[in-house]
Amino acid sequence: MSTQKDIRLPPLSSFERLSSECQHNAEKRTGRQVAIGGPGSCRASTRVGCTSGYLSTWPAHVTSQVVQQGRRHTSGGEIRNHGCGDEFGGPVGKPRFLEQLESYLKKELQALDLQQPKVQERKLQAYREVFGCFIEDFKTYKPLLCAIKNEYEITLAYLRDQIRELEPLRARLVVVSEQCEKRILGLREEERVEIRALKQERQHRQKVIENMRETQSSLQTQVCCLQADLAAQYLMYREECDARKLLIANISSMSYGPDEEPEEEQEEVEIEDPVKEKLALKVCREDLTKAQVELNRLHAEYGDVVPRRDWETLDHTHKENLLKLETLQKDFDQMKAEYDTLLEVHKQVTTQRDSLQGELEGFKEASTPRPEWEQCADVLGGSERWADLSQGQSSQRRLEILLAELGGKNSEFFTGLGTSDDVPIYLRYEGQLKNHRLKKNAVVRILKEVWKEKVMEDGRRNESSNLPEFLRQHLERQYGEKAGEWAYSLVEGIRQHQKDDSVSLFNDILTGKVDESVYHGQTHLLSNLLKVLIHSDSTESGLLSVQDFRDNLQMAFPLKRAQDIDELVTTAQAELDNNGGSLPYQRLYTEDADGKHKDFLNLVKKQASTERHMYISQLRTQLGGKGEVTVADLRAAFKNIDPSLDATTLDWVLTMAFQIHQEELEQHTTQMDTELALQHLLAIDVTRAGPAPQQD
Repeated sequence: MSTQKDIRLPPLSSFERLSSECQHNAEKRTGRQVAIGGPGSCRASTRVGCTSGYLSTWPAHVTSQVVQQGRRHTSGGEIRNHGCGDEFGGPVGKPRFLEQLESYLKKELQALDLQQPKVQERKLQAYREVFGCFIEDFKTYKPLLCAIKNEYEITLAYLRDQIRELEPLRARLVVVSEQCEKRILGLREEERVEIRALKQERQHRQKVIENMRETQSSLQTQVCCLQADLAAQYLMYREECDARKLLIANISSMSYGPDEEPEEEQEEVEIEDPVKEKLALKVCREDLTKAQVELNRLHAEYGDVVPRRDWETLDHTHKENLLKLETLQKDFDQMKAEYDTLLEVHKQVTTQRDSLQGELEGFKEASTPRPEWEQCADVLGGSERWADLSQGQSSQRRLEILLAELGGKNSEFFTGLGTSDDVPIYLRYEGQLKNHRLKKNAVVRILKEVWKEKVMEDGRRNESSNLPEFLRQHLERQYGEKAGEWAYSLVEGIRQHQKDDSVSLFNDILTGKVDESVYHGQTHLLSNLLKVLIHSDSTESGLLSVQDFRDNLQMAFPLKRAQDIDELVTTAQAELDNNGGSLPYQRLYTEDADGKHKDFLNLVKKQASTERHMYISQLRTQLGGKGEVTVADLRAAFKNIDPSLDATTLDWVLTMAFQIHQEELEQHTTQMDTELALQHLLAIDVTRAGPAPQQD
């Protein structure tokens, strides 16, 4: 229960005094004690012999009402009160205690502000305080009134708790209702959009249907016209057929002359019934149609069928081949086992021979002075080639190599280098191999075939194969058991014709000095130029004016300088013996008898190589003399000198520079020597993608 405020009520002595006065007046009127409302009402009723407690029934609902005292005389002459209570006569006023309680309650209620929150609880508190004072003053009814008050307080507390529990639910209900409203609005909006889209689609389909109907009507009109034309053509054909028959009959009659036989035949023809002729013609046409349908069916069903005789022949041949294959496989397995045994014995003998040969060479070197082998470099094409040939070889072997190099042109056979891992895969052959003495045109032809087949196979496999391995496979496919002879003959021909650009480039790629992308870059460069020239030749005459040729060169090579374009135009005019007229540009792509490009295409490739070296020089300058670089340094340098370079090409260039896989590019933090990285870049086809940035 809430704490009651202190209110000023009249003291109990005055209230008791008021009660005593009331009792005294009642005793005067009745001669007996009359019970009135107040704390001592129960005791008064007990003294007057009332059978039950009585509380004053002051008429609170009637103001100044006069109540007559009703008395009844009993048979014994005893005067009794009506009921158990007394009726007051004359005017009756409110008790002072009640007036004080009402005035206090009125004052508290007037002091409340109805605009403030929880005003009802404050009003209830005022009534609670008045009721508490009422309970405190009436001692006799205090337990019952306290119990009533407690029950009401418990009920109010329970209802307050219920309200407190339901408040979040009401808020949640409001939120859920708002969400549902929003969702309903969203669904309605989606339905509107969907309905609008369906309406538009319906209109579109109606238009399509109308267009199709119009098309159908136009096609129907065309069909009618075609039917009419067909009927006319058929009529003309019938008339022509009849005229032809008449003409044949006339010719027949004229050829026979006045003989009787034709007249008899004519009479027979005239006598024949035309209806029978029509029926016979109709039957013949139906038979012809059936025969044509049957013929078409037979063609469709048995067009790809192999005759049984051929199939039996092929089956017999297949079985014979299987038997031969099994026999050959057994022979091969036996020979392979014998070969493995001989190879093992050969290895042991070779090991012993090598050890004895080493001891012999040691004795020879100790007993004779070492010659100046460096002097042979000038004869064999430079110090690098001599170093490759003689590195790690004994003096005797060096002499043999020198003699073989000097007498290679006249040698009839090559000696195989063996099958060890240090020998290139395309030269791993043993024994004496015949020298085919290939000429330059044959060498160039073989190289073109190798490139053509390799490009096709790489495109089919979607990955680039190794050139040495592919060369060996190509020679084995082309020449079978003589692949070794052609491999050594081809290498000898390549060595003899190093001055040719295509042969030299193939040798550099084959030996690993240059990446294969350089060849593909040159091929793409020349093919792209030819495509631009052909595309600009709208008349397809194969001729372009000098100015159009210059413009196409500038279009194909947008990054070239003006002097380079002028040099190309001048070289093309000199090659074609042109003095300002139209240029037959297709003749620039012709080759000589040895398969060598002429001056114009050689100049295009030379300028591309020069531009690549200049590009690497700019990159070296951008690195600023660093001794070692990382992937991030080289990436930043490329972006500074060539901002137009795309990310894919840049990643490929970086992988080639650092000789790593693309998956390791992001985690690679090891530094590499700058010059080594630049040498790797010179060995690939790295070109400028866009114009150089402007320098302040």
